[in-house]
Amino acid sequence: MPSTPRPLRKLGFLTISLFDEADPRRGHETTLEIIELGERLGFDSAWLRHRHLQYGISSPVAVLAAASQRTGRIELGTAVIPLGWENPLRLAEDLATVDVLSGGRLNPGVSVGPPMHFDRVKEALYPDTADAEDFGYGRARRLLDLVRGEPASGFSGTEGFEVFSDRVQPHSPGLGSRLWYGGGSLGSARWAGENGMNFLTSSVVKAEGPDGEGDFADLQLALVRAFRAAHPDGDAARVSQGLVVIPTDSATPEQRAKYEEFAARRLPRTTSPQGPARLLFAPDLVGTSAELAERLHAHAAFREIDEVAFALPFTFAPEDYVQILTDMATHLGPALGWKPGV
Repeated sequence: MPSTPRPLRKLGFLTISLFDEADPRRGHETTLEIIELGERLGFDSAWLRHRHLQYGISSPVAVLAAASQRTGRIELGTAVIPLGWENPLRLAEDLATVDVLSGGRLNPGVSVGPPMHFDRVKEALYPDTADAEDFGYGRARRLLDLVRGEPASGFSGTEGFEVFSDRVQPHSPGLGSRLWYGGGSLGSARWAGENGMNFLTSSVVKAEGPDGEGDFADLQLALVRAFRAAHPDGDAARVSQGLVVIPTDSATPEQRAKYEEFAARRLPRTTSPQGPARLLFAPDLVGTSAELAERLHAHAAFREIDEVAFALPFTFAPEDYVQILTDMATHLGPALGWKPGV
């Protein structure tokens, strides 16, 4: 472990962006306003969670297309798109289109695995091919190849008045190096490294190892090291950490009480691995920026990364997000060695 943590180079935030079913536009508009605020505050990146058949953003790529036209500098990411719901060829076209519109600012994060509640949605999602679909790493490999310009067709050239390409169009050359894999297991970390992706590690990891136990920070550190050991870039390979971090420097007493109650309610799930997958959750961090910086500098995994996308709690009000993001940019980021983008 390094004697001192790396200075924080990139500060980002992640939002789930809920909306009211009766007024979905307002929720989506609030998301765009939060991204605009993030750019004004100097954040390096804004990331959207992905939710299907819920009251959250089901199409983050479409929302980020809108965000690309209302911002000019901040990077725009997804954390993460579950590829079990996607056709890799069509997704590659959408990602490349938004990347071109954004001027090369898109950072797509993806994951693999069967869609959530697959038995309940498979008739609508894959009525004819549900049993044949590949929900493993092969699906991510297809997306990687297509985004990076590998052939998608055996034909190119002119047919009548139309011109055809054998690869995804538009082709955005830099996008292939900005693809992220969101993983919580050692296998996922190694696969992402071997395939030259960047790695997103969140507030959830799998409790792996001989006894299936361990401190969250140590388990997350093992993922970071496994990823970099497998990546061609080694220690320079990009890793972003996505803990729930809530600074309270300018919070009202009512906000501080709300934040502390939120973290306390979720604390029991952090004491031991949860469910058949043995998922271990990180405690939410709430406090002043000085307190948070001290806790993060002591976090084994944080000490070896220099990018973060701190997750915003999904049940808070817009004014809470304004306070949290403002404190992140003006107090917490600088306390971690970060300088705002311009």
